[in-house]
Amino acid sequence: MRAEIEAVLARRGEEEYAGEPVSQLQHALQCAALAEAEAADDTLVTAALLHDLGHLMEDDPDGEAARGSDAYHENSGAWFLAQWFGPAVTEPIRMHVDAKRWLCLRRPGYAEGLSSASLRSLALQGGAFSDDEADAFLCQPHAAAAIRLRLWDDAAKDPAAVTPPLSHFLDIAERVMR
Repeated sequence: MRAEIEAVLARRGEEEYAGEPVSQLQHALQCAALAEAEAADDTLVTAALLHDLGHLMEDDPDGEAARGSDAYHENSGAWFLAQWFGPAVTEPIRMHVDAKRWLCLRRPGYAEGLSSASLRSLALQGGAFSDDEADAFLCQPHAAAAIRLRLWDDAAKDPAAVTPPLSHFLDIAERVMR
C-alpha cells in the first residue's frame, strides 16, 4: 500500500490542485492535518489524506473538466483504495463530492464560500442536492464522516500552511489497513 500510494504522489503530487494555490500533495497533507487537529480517528485522517487520489490516477486530469464532464474521481479513488482499506476509509472518500452537494443545500452560506474551482466542479457534479437527495444522502452510513471530510477539503488550500510530512500520515494509514 505505502509504495503504491507514494508512487502516485511522487508522480503527480506536485501538480496544481484544480486551479487552487496549492499542489495536489499540499492539499492532501493539509486535509489530513486538519482532520488530525480535530481529533478525527485514524480512518478519517487516512480518508482525508487520500480523498483526491482518484484525480492523480486519471490519465488526463484536466481534460474531463475542460470538456465539461466529471471524471468521478471519488469513485475511482475509493475503488482503488478498497484493496487495502475498509469502508471507514473508502466510503467518506466516495461520498465527499455528495457531501459538498448536501452542504450546498443544507448549510446556509456554504456555497457562497466555495472557491471558483469548487463551484465549477460542483456544476459538473450535479449542483446542490434536492431535498430528497439530501435526505437519502444523510441516511447513509459514513455521511457524517463525509461531511467532516468535505469541510477539511474546502479549507485545505493555504499555500503557507505547514503540515507533518507524508510519512507521518502514511504511518497512520498503515495502522488502519485491512
